[in-house]
Amino acid sequence: MCGITGWVSFDRDLRASADALEAMTRTMECRGPDDRGTWIDGPAALGHRRLAIIDLPGGRQPMTVHTPSGTVALVYSGETYNYTELRSELAARGHTFRTDSDTEVVLRGYLEWGESLPERLNGMYAFAVWDGRADKLLMIRDRMGIKPFYFYETADGVLFGSEPKAILANPLARSRVTLDGLRELFTMVKTPGHAVWDGMHEVEPGTVVTVDRSGLRRHAYWTLETKAHTDDKATTIDTVRSLLDDIVRRQLVSDVPRCTLLSGGLDSSAMTAIAARQLAARGETVRSFAVDFVGQAENFVADELRGTPDTPFVHDVARSAGTDHRDIVLDSHALADPEVRARVIRARDLPAGFGDMDASLYLLFKSIREHSTVALSGESADEVFGGYLQFFDEEARTADTFPWLVRMGRHFGDDAGVLRPDLAKRLDLEGYVADSYATAVSGIRRLDGESDFEYRMRRICHLHLTRFVRILLDRKDRASMAVGLEVRVPFCDHRLVEYVYNTPWALKSFDGREKSLLREATADVLPRSVYDRVKSPYPSTQDPKYATALQDHAKDLLTRPSHRVFDLLDRDRVAAAAHGEPLGVSQAARRGLERTLDLALWLDMYEPELDLD
Repeated sequence: MCGITGWVSFDRDLRASADALEAMTRTMECRGPDDRGTWIDGPAALGHRRLAIIDLPGGRQPMTVHTPSGTVALVYSGETYNYTELRSELAARGHTFRTDSDTEVVLRGYLEWGESLPERLNGMYAFAVWDGRADKLLMIRDRMGIKPFYFYETADGVLFGSEPKAILANPLARSRVTLDGLRELFTMVKTPGHAVWDGMHEVEPGTVVTVDRSGLRRHAYWTLETKAHTDDKATTIDTVRSLLDDIVRRQLVSDVPRCTLLSGGLDSSAMTAIAARQLAARGETVRSFAVDFVGQAENFVADELRGTPDTPFVHDVARSAGTDHRDIVLDSHALADPEVRARVIRARDLPAGFGDMDASLYLLFKSIREHSTVALSGESADEVFGGYLQFFDEEARTADTFPWLVRMGRHFGDDAGVLRPDLAKRLDLEGYVADSYATAVSGIRRLDGESDFEYRMRRICHLHLTRFVRILLDRKDRASMAVGLEVRVPFCDHRLVEYVYNTPWALKSFDGREKSLLREATADVLPRSVYDRVKSPYPSTQDPKYATALQDHAKDLLTRPSHRVFDLLDRDRVAAAAHGEPLGVSQAARRGLERTLDLALWLDMYEPELDLD
């Protein structure tokens, strides 16, 4: 796991721009604290920061191969879980290897298979190849979008990086946000390729972007396709379990300490229990970590979103699986700390977060990094197996919009409620969401004979796997890599995603509950308490002191009426939330305060040019 960046300029020799490349590479230090490297050859410049996971002494980058026709150079971020099989295949084809790293396998794989290489990879990755034989750059991203990857077209080439901050460090990049960028910020629709910053784009998941002297081209090597599912229930359950066993085995491979993230929910518990069983067979014990809040378990109050606290279930799994477990317990002071808020925004490059849930995730990962370098997460199982409440909410699943927006609106109110009315009118967020939804569902194929209900559920599953999951994957990557922790996501293995996506909803929920297939596939390793537990989202603090701290920080902001944030937000609405009764601060008001503080800090830190016309 690493940070990559680079610059291709066909009209200049970039050896004269080494300082700019160094500045771009320096921004990726958090993603790669173990090593750094740069490489420049004429029109191409590559930068790399390394977090050493596999072959600690041998995986240095940028990695190059010199051929009679020119040099091929690679900067790579991620993990290829089938690299040992690919290495054997390449060796049989005559390739020789100098290291034991998966990076060299990817580089040699490109020499052998060219642009068809990513079709052979199983993993999470974002990498760039400069092919000096043809003077072209290829930017390639994994199928699910687990690893981030951005680019910015210039007059004579392109800038790229794992994160926007790497691109923005180059003097050619303009840190500008238009109304369209704000629309993306204030809606949870995750438009494919959209990067909020004007002129910047994401390399879309499952895509190869090629840049040469004739311009830029995109090619999708993978999409989520509709296929008929013919396996019966028993075969489907067995297949899911077989896939999970293989996926976890592959993702436990590491030359550094690894652990699991354990929430006490079905997803992380199943993944942890399978990992614990596999490691126990080798005489090893898995470490597990969970987040908790001071006094939360003792004073927990159930609501429609969260019916139970996590901690009792976490401990049941730790005892059952025999993990070496540790709770990371956070207090409200830490969650509301402006310095933590600043680190989260710096990690995300945007004020597009989840309030205390972002802060707690960052602090959890920071604590874990003191003990482990790799963590396995249960992220994305809800999208794959159908676990969210909106899958079972009649209003959400029949609405002609993204179903998670229905649930969020009900619990948190209008996310743009703090906007200035004149700006809200110009943004027309309702129209933006409607257009985005129409585009998102337009290409989802319906099977012959598929019922109206099954097709609707297929569309909901597709939306979660191609839109919603990318929001959460980006959040997890940024929070973890901000502290140099690699988080792996077994449930995003494309084989599992393809297989489960195409199982009919009747099979996904055969017992009338969420994630029926996952529950039955892992029943033998789960404590009964977890097997019976109803879905509970990632925890959020209930301590009123957190809301009080938000209000205090907002009151301080209100003493600066000329702050740029009030060019965007309604000062009177912010004041009403800041001066309300702390115990009566609604979820909507709390979210509005978090949004306000995030935006204000982002404007201070990044000083973006805002084009509001």
